[in-house]
Amino acid sequence: MADPTLAEWFAFAVVVFAAFLLSLALNALLRPWFVRYALARPNARSSHSEPTPQGGGIAVVAATLLLAWAAVVAFPAAVQHQFVTFLTLTAAVLLLAVVGAVDDIRVLPALPRLVLQCLAAGAVLIALPADFHIVPQVPQWLERAGLFVGLVWMINLVNFMDGIDWMTVAEVVPIGAAIVLLGLTGAADLLPALLAAALLGAMLGFAPYNKPVAKLFLGDVGSLPIGLMLGWLLLMLAGNGHWAAALLLPLYYLADATITLLRRIVAGEPFWLAHRTHFYQRAGDRGFTVSQIVARVFVVNVVLAGLAVLTVMVPALSLSLIALIAGAALVGALLTVFSRQWRS
Repeated sequence: MADPTLAEWFAFAVVVFAAFLLSLALNALLRPWFVRYALARPNARSSHSEPTPQGGGIAVVAATLLLAWAAVVAFPAAVQHQFVTFLTLTAAVLLLAVVGAVDDIRVLPALPRLVLQCLAAGAVLIALPADFHIVPQVPQWLERAGLFVGLVWMINLVNFMDGIDWMTVAEVVPIGAAIVLLGLTGAADLLPALLAAALLGAMLGFAPYNKPVAKLFLGDVGSLPIGLMLGWLLLMLAGNGHWAAALLLPLYYLADATITLLRRIVAGEPFWLAHRTHFYQRAGDRGFTVSQIVARVFVVNVVLAGLAVLTVMVPALSLSLIALIAGAALVGALLTVFSRQWRS
């Protein structure tokens, strides 16, 4: 792995800072419009008690894509082999942003929403290079089917987990920072690393508005496309042979959302309907404050990011397995804590 040059550090810093400023400014500019047209009113699933504007994801997605494409223009030779893939990803992200925006203003039925999510995920997978393979021992058609399910699930689980202030910030920032670091070391391709830098900056620009008690929510217009972008970033990481890192980085979100879904299916509940039975939501019902929940999730995600980077820097199968076991134990411990009554 090559040591990053001063120019590379500067380029990534510019992308992060510019995305931060653009997201911050767009949210300030658009918030009055969100107050007027996109208020999220409290319901049975909500963790807030007052009507709060949603739609901040518009600024996050716009800042991310604009800065990522600016980077593509700045480094055309380095990203040329991924241009078609990234163009398709951009179109799919915009499609999900539109779907989310419509759903934020007037609720979409579950089936057409899922169909459009599948269309976006399918397009991204079709645009991958023909020789893209994560596990060579598995037939490619079977691997692509699994990746399709995983990508659709990633789109949805970010939406499911975006239920309290700063939760998605606590997830995206460590993942984005880890992929940027891996890009600087050459372990991640330049284009995914630049997209991660843009997403990192854009989420930091959104964070002041989403600070508890939030003045602005992401909305589905943000959570759905962010889920797709995170899924693609993890896919690119796994495609470079870093499968353990790709599993570790989103492990808390994967565990909370997947266990909750399976638990609801086993209980015979209508799992396709909105609910508030995720571990982090139940923690709020058991006495944890929003800040206490998010702080714990953020710390766990930082540790997971550290373990992920370690598996890339020291590419030994035994270390990857140990890191995965340690990450799973840490996430399991947090879920257990969230399942118990909090005593201050």
